[in-house]
Amino acid sequence: MLPIIILLPLILGTTLVSWLKNASRGVMAIAAVGVSLSSFLLLLSQAKSVFQGNSLSQSWPWFSQVGIDLSFRLDALGLVFALLITGIGTLIYIYAYYYLSPKNSLSKLYLLLMLFMAAMLGISLSNNLIILLVFWELTSISSFLLVGYWSNYDAAQQGSRMALTITGMGGLAMLGAFILLGQITGTYQIDQILTLAPQIQQDPLFVPILLLVLLGAFTKSAQFPFHFWLPNAMAAPTPVSAYLHSATMVKAGIFLLARLLPIFAGAALYHNIVTSIGLLTLCMAAFFAIFKEDLKGLLAYSTISHLGLIVCLLGIGSPLAVAAAIFHIINHATFKAALFMIAGIIDHETQTRDLRKLSGIWQLLPFTGTLTMITAASMAGVPLTNGFISKEMFFTELLSSLSGPTVVLAAVVATLAGLFAVAYSTRLVHGVFFDGEVGKHVPNKAAHEPAFGMRAPALLLATLCILVGILPALMVEPIVNAATLASTQQADFAGVHLAIWHGFNLPLLMSLIALAGGVLFYFVLARDGRIRRIDLDPKLGPLQGKLIFEAILQQLSRSALKLKKFTESGSLQNYFFWIIIFSIAIVAAPLFNQGISAGGRELTQASWVAIVLWLLLFSACWMLLWFHHERIKAVLISGAIGLVVTMAFLTMSAPDLALTQISVDVVTTVLLLMSLSLLPQLTPYESQRTRRWSDASIAILAGLGIGWITWMILTRDHDSISWFFVQQSLPLGGGSNIVNVILVDFRGFDTFGEITVLGIAAVGAMCMMDGMRIHGTAITPGLTYRFNPSPLMFRMTASWILPLALMVSLYIFLRGHNAPGGGFVAGLVTAMALIIQYIALGQDRAEQLLKANSGRLYESWIGMGLLIAGGTGIASWFWGRPFLTSAHIYVDPPLFSTMHLASAAAFDLGVYFTVVGATMLLISVLGDSRHSTMSGPLPKE
Repeated sequence: MLPIIILLPLILGTTLVSWLKNASRGVMAIAAVGVSLSSFLLLLSQAKSVFQGNSLSQSWPWFSQVGIDLSFRLDALGLVFALLITGIGTLIYIYAYYYLSPKNSLSKLYLLLMLFMAAMLGISLSNNLIILLVFWELTSISSFLLVGYWSNYDAAQQGSRMALTITGMGGLAMLGAFILLGQITGTYQIDQILTLAPQIQQDPLFVPILLLVLLGAFTKSAQFPFHFWLPNAMAAPTPVSAYLHSATMVKAGIFLLARLLPIFAGAALYHNIVTSIGLLTLCMAAFFAIFKEDLKGLLAYSTISHLGLIVCLLGIGSPLAVAAAIFHIINHATFKAALFMIAGIIDHETQTRDLRKLSGIWQLLPFTGTLTMITAASMAGVPLTNGFISKEMFFTELLSSLSGPTVVLAAVVATLAGLFAVAYSTRLVHGVFFDGEVGKHVPNKAAHEPAFGMRAPALLLATLCILVGILPALMVEPIVNAATLASTQQADFAGVHLAIWHGFNLPLLMSLIALAGGVLFYFVLARDGRIRRIDLDPKLGPLQGKLIFEAILQQLSRSALKLKKFTESGSLQNYFFWIIIFSIAIVAAPLFNQGISAGGRELTQASWVAIVLWLLLFSACWMLLWFHHERIKAVLISGAIGLVVTMAFLTMSAPDLALTQISVDVVTTVLLLMSLSLLPQLTPYESQRTRRWSDASIAILAGLGIGWITWMILTRDHDSISWFFVQQSLPLGGGSNIVNVILVDFRGFDTFGEITVLGIAAVGAMCMMDGMRIHGTAITPGLTYRFNPSPLMFRMTASWILPLALMVSLYIFLRGHNAPGGGFVAGLVTAMALIIQYIALGQDRAEQLLKANSGRLYESWIGMGLLIAGGTGIASWFWGRPFLTSAHIYVDPPLFSTMHLASAAAFDLGVYFTVVGATMLLISVLGDSRHSTMSGPLPKE
């Protein structure tokens, strides 16, 4: 059931919205609301059991060898977040239907919101750290797309990039933390890791883990000094802002801290950092919110402030503090979602969010004004609202958990933050609805209350603010206690009692000071409109987070440009030099601790065959060096070197490698000859003698370096794993050809990746070379070598070669699992036979007979090959086996002897089609003379 809750928005929701994009907006809204509500009701069906202390777990093996399984768990903490995500998400879908104008794509917004909802549900329900991280990054990507919804709005694009950069860095830090946790505990299962807190805290890696996790949580939840990305994301549509600020995105970091709290609780470093950062963020953001002129900007900074309050409580870490944090998470979700919806209503009706233009609109929007007063009162912590109770709990826990001078400082900072919160909440109500003449500067003088459907979600949330504020014990106390127990994992937690009145005490005095001081502070600032003229940005100067972030990016860009200019010199010699140096360093690094001398392995005498082959190889390499300026000769000589390597494989009893080498050698030589015919026949000589000597020195040093490293490795004893493949090739892979079994079975996933890369490379080469003529241009006259029809005798001979070659190819393919051969070699043999047809008949006639249509056939072969190979891997899932697990059986058909059948043969068939398609696609593009974007006269044939 748990994956269904995630898959409903991820698969069903996105599919429905895409399918209904041309339907009416109402039908689309009903579908979106129905999907979201279904997930909410599924969660609600488990609420009674989960809030009684039970949990629901489901798991499916995936990459179990490295500890990554599709594991999900629903406990009270996850259920609280999941209910907020789906419940408020449902209200957002309703609100977005009324908010978004018909000229904007509602289907695009719904689709991205569905993706966002699924990602947040995945975070809440994941029981595996790596799976959680996948959903974590999915929230970053989906929020990037949501913030940048207005594609023609520069602020939206800049804000989305900033959000993705900051949260992406945090996600990378979390990846490091999770890997370290897995190394320490031996598992990525969250429920198992939470039971190993003492072991984790005693490990030397605990501090790096803590800092990396906090970096991920602070960037996601916009804590100082990473807070600046959130206000810059306000260019998103208001439904996105309402959802992002109340129940999703910014709450992900909060959830992570609450989920992993048992790991860090008791560590002084954790409590000191998190409490301090939370307090600083709480007060700083509340102060900045007072002076923001954009209505959504004010709410954004208030969100940062309230997130700081929650982080501070989680930093305190006591069960009562965690209970207060969870209670405030619920409260903040209700009043902040409502306030953003109200901001959208005001903007929708008055056509402005600028607080300098919004004044006295109570008479225009009285219903909206009433909702604003209720939700703003909850945000400010006014009695009889839910925000008041959680704020009192915050003050209480702050005073009881600290001691000495620290508690005095914390109390002052918290009271100031409360005072600032009252001030910006008062400005939100008074400055928008009562200050000044009625709609004097409002662009739309005819503003009026919107449709009830647009106000209904905010009305429901405002009602909850009052009901929870008056009846907290009845409404949310069991939920808060169950979620606190799930977060802290402390069985002795007796629960917290939520009540309106706790008598006259210091927290109440702090609240009264904040209420009275906040109202007074605002009206002093608002006298004669002074608050509208105060701009903090110039006073902060270069200390603004956005400016610092942009300065860092500019410095990185400049450094990258300098590095690019240094490395991309346009000199092939320089590129080879750095590649060789890097290669030698990487290979030699593991040998540094073992010395640079030869090993003590017993050597054998070189046979006369080895000496002959060495002399042939030396001679061919020397000829290549001598003729390297003549491109065609150089290619032919390199082909000869490949033949020598083939003979070496044969002498070493490696027929599979020999077959592969000679096939690749022939095909590669043909491709190189065709490619080089597009270029001048001679490469330019070195301009200076010193350059020739420097190139020679680099080549000699590189050869000696690679040769010496090879000698050091070969003369050392090593532990080979060949015995495993020798013993298990037949019983596990069903084949006696060990090389082929390794490729299609033991390392089938690698082979699948390799043929995928081969197919992509062929298609990429086709895109780059499309239109090139094999005969060259007036600027770079190449050879007149083309696929024109050959003499009659050659055409007749080729007609006999093709069927014979196809029979040989089939033979090589069928015997590959038990004897030298296989799909790769068979594919190259088939490709060589088809190349001969191209040469004999000419490209036009050959493609006409093959119905290749200038390469389109070969593209389909590549696709078919990948589909067959991938389908073979997927088929193993139907038998409950991992991807690409092969099977083999023995059958006794009538009239035949016992036959051995292996599913790996189907995978090898996919390899065959991909190799043939990729090779012939390159041949067809290189030989295509019918499509050209080049100009210039053609040379005479």
